[in-house]
Amino acid sequence: MLALLRRLFPERIFRRKLEPAAERRLRLAQARAEEAIIRAHVDNALMFVDTLAEDLTFDRAIETYIREMAIPEPLASTVATRTLVVLGQDLVPYRRRAVEGSEEPADDRPKLRLNDASQGRGQQRTIKRA
Repeated sequence: MLALLRRLFPERIFRRKLEPAAERRLRLAQARAEEAIIRAHVDNALMFVDTLAEDLTFDRAIETYIREMAIPEPLASTVATRTLVVLGQDLVPYRRRAVEGSEEPADDRPKLRLNDASQGRGQQRTIKRA
């Protein structure tokens, strides 16, 4: 029976391990999907807070949203924290804005160079699009 299955589903067609480049693309796509889920939860939690503002405090409304949506940990902590960050942006200004009087904080973070890291030094890479 096992030999029959091996002939029907040969290992070379259905590999178990992905190529390193495909694995990197898969991890990047997974990270983007997880961020999209978090953003959707934060948007919905903010709407929940706004809708229940007369009945519940914002922290209680966030807890209720997480409980009602049955969001598991550690995602629940991430959603709660990011929702609080959005709510607090107007209430607690960035230190740099308060000191310099500017509207937007300067972006001191270094520019991400994901392609450089994944390609290795000196290699040229062609991008294949599906």
